[in-house]
Amino acid sequence: MAQINFTLNQEEILQLLKDNQGEAFRKMLMATLNEVMLVESELQLGAKPYERTEERTDSRNGYYDRELTTRMGTITLHVPRHRNEPFKTLLFDNYSTSEAALISTMAEMVVNGVATRKVGKVMETLCGREFSKSTVSEVCKELDKQVQPYQNKPLTEEYPFVVLDATYFKVREEHKIISKAMYIAFATNAAGQRDILGFRTYPCETKEYWKDFLDWLKEKGLSGVRVFTSDAHEGIRYAIGRVYPTVPWQRCQFHFARDILDKVPKKYKVGLSGQLTDMFNCKTTKEARKMMNELIGEYSDIAESAMKCLEGGFENAMTVMVLPEAVRRECRTSNHIERLNKELKRRSNVIGIFPNEASLIRLIGAVLMEHNMKIQDRVHPVFYKTTYAELCKCDMVLRKIAEEQLGMMVA
Repeated sequence: MAQINFTLNQEEILQLLKDNQGEAFRKMLMATLNEVMLVESELQLGAKPYERTEERTDSRNGYYDRELTTRMGTITLHVPRHRNEPFKTLLFDNYSTSEAALISTMAEMVVNGVATRKVGKVMETLCGREFSKSTVSEVCKELDKQVQPYQNKPLTEEYPFVVLDATYFKVREEHKIISKAMYIAFATNAAGQRDILGFRTYPCETKEYWKDFLDWLKEKGLSGVRVFTSDAHEGIRYAIGRVYPTVPWQRCQFHFARDILDKVPKKYKVGLSGQLTDMFNCKTTKEARKMMNELIGEYSDIAESAMKCLEGGFENAMTVMVLPEAVRRECRTSNHIERLNKELKRRSNVIGIFPNEASLIRLIGAVLMEHNMKIQDRVHPVFYKTTYAELCKCDMVLRKIAEEQLGMMVA
């Protein structure tokens, strides 16, 4: 290994150590690294400066300055130039690795809900260098390389249960602050493992946009769907009927119960809530319908509109009753996607208003990727192969329900 020798001004260093230790160490580090590169240059050329030898392979061609960010701060190095072959140094190989680590750290901080201004301050403390908000935002575009392939991933498995929902985020567009709807599809595959199938942004929730979203999922390969679950948004129901007309819709029982309770006087809410839960937990549709009729008889005088809501939405909220009991819980509500939406809001609340739609997709996509990896690491599946085999036997009944629901929508 080559020996490195360099000279520092003793008085200057001692004075710096007295006045500013950080600057003193930066200066010593800079002198050391400059000498390292001189030795590397000498070894690559096969000769010292002004030395003529038969081993010489190239000649020097001056220097150029390059900044290097270290834990002691940013230093400026004098990098040798070679006339024919480029000068190579391990120093900047390590720098490239550190820079990549820095980028990934910044991106991870933003994904985990740290505001870009705060990220800049944290990195300044660590690196001794200032990073502007716009710099951090630019660095976070590295996430696109991961998010875009994830967003457009093909769907190669069967997904018997699919939950659909949308949540809204504030985005700056054409000098205005508007709300953008993020459509999300959350599913369970034939092996009982959950998976986020896809996400897309739209200006709002309409029949046309929901149809476009389901068309996109179908193009990606979404197949084998037995039940779609969602709230009672008209656009979702319309899209299911147009894109997957043979697949029935399950009205989220949680949203259904909330819609009913919103129409009930406050003093009756707790009691009726418990009774609705008992109705949803009945073993058969016949038992549940009997209990519904009892509730209508009990509450019609004091909450007529609530009982009309119950009667009108009962059948769609009980689609799961034809399924094997072991899988009913999986698709009778959209609670797991609601929990996911809360997590998305928690991460995005720090940012407040996204500067553009691309930044929204970048951050929310990265959070969804992170969440998907966690749910796919679950040791125990939601259901097993034997249960799925039972589920497949229900296809004719499910198709009939889908036809009835489609007929009611047309009517």
